[in-house]
Amino acid sequence: MIFSSLFETAWHALATHRMRSFLTMLGMVIGVAAVILMMAIGAGAQEMVRGAIQSMGSNLFIIMSGASTSGGARVATGNAPTLTFDDADAIRDLKDILVAAPVSPGSAQLIYNGVNWSTSVFGTTPDYIQVRNWPMAAGGFFSEADVRSGARVVVIGQVVANELFGAEDPIGKIIRIKQAPFEVIGVLAAKGQSLDGRDQDDTVIVPITSAQQKVFSSSIRNRARFVMAQAVSAKAMNDAEAAINDTLRSRHRIGVGQDDDFSVRNLTALAETAAATTRIMSILLGTIAAISLVVGGIGIMNIMLVSVTERTREIGIRMAIGARRRDVLWQFLIEALTLSLIGCGIGLLLGVGGALLVSSLAGLPVSITPTSVLLAVGVSFLIGVFFGFYPAQRAAGLDPIEALRSQ
Repeated sequence: MIFSSLFETAWHALATHRMRSFLTMLGMVIGVAAVILMMAIGAGAQEMVRGAIQSMGSNLFIIMSGASTSGGARVATGNAPTLTFDDADAIRDLKDILVAAPVSPGSAQLIYNGVNWSTSVFGTTPDYIQVRNWPMAAGGFFSEADVRSGARVVVIGQVVANELFGAEDPIGKIIRIKQAPFEVIGVLAAKGQSLDGRDQDDTVIVPITSAQQKVFSSSIRNRARFVMAQAVSAKAMNDAEAAINDTLRSRHRIGVGQDDDFSVRNLTALAETAAATTRIMSILLGTIAAISLVVGGIGIMNIMLVSVTERTREIGIRMAIGARRRDVLWQFLIEALTLSLIGCGIGLLLGVGGALLVSSLAGLPVSITPTSVLLAVGVSFLIGVFFGFYPAQRAAGLDPIEALRSQ
């Protein structure tokens, strides 16, 4: 019996019991739809994390001013300004470091033509834009000469540009940062949210000397809250971290057994941990959804066993007029595969539609990859073969005489 006849016979048998066939396929439909939806959400989350990692920059270190003791009280990491501009220069000169920028952060109220906006203010040096891999959308960044002179120039993020200027071109305009006038010389390209959920575009950047003297009115000069450094490559991260520790311990005259007054954070390692966590979540979501496929396969096997019992006499007649056992085996196996693959097709449509709906209504990132589609189709095919083989083998193993006697 050729395969076209087998498919025709299988389709006729399924069409004869439409409701039963539909209910049998329902398990596969739900299973495939769940797998596609869960994997789309998981892949979307991974893409979001990768985007956040890339927006931070590559091969990054943050060297925080460390804890210190003042008047018997222990000051927390980042609050004691133990890092100097010279420390940043020394870190920049290390062979495994590409660039390094001292940073003095804070917050301030911005004013332009009666419009107010509160945002983050970062005082830093021109190396900061390279450390962060942050392109300009308009204008330019300030120079080392601006840092040395304490120039009142500012580079603003996209959110600040939209809030203060709207459709107006901000380049060359004067804004006030805590009543101090600053000229806008550049607008940063959009970066989106960071891994901690902070909007990176809601920020302004000024020369670190200007920030300390004119914005924060700091009495401590030539010191930074933290230093951002970029290694020359991912392979050099470990050597670079060790060199940073050795250099700062030497410069700060920290003896053996004494606590560091700084801390080095490897942002690439933290980002990789976040990405690994997201991958594990995706695998768990896919595994949970795959259980539905197994349940659907069990449903197919049960219905096929019922079909074998109901059609015992039919099987006997087929064998009596010359059908071989393998013909009967293929007939019922193809019926199981047809149920599985039709259910898979409907499930794919529902899964893709559900993923797009979730993305539209909930604003969650989703990514429907060819891998997830091929995986769902492949698993459905294997489930059809696996759970359809036993009923098909049972049908093929019937004794023709006994089958003909069946009522």
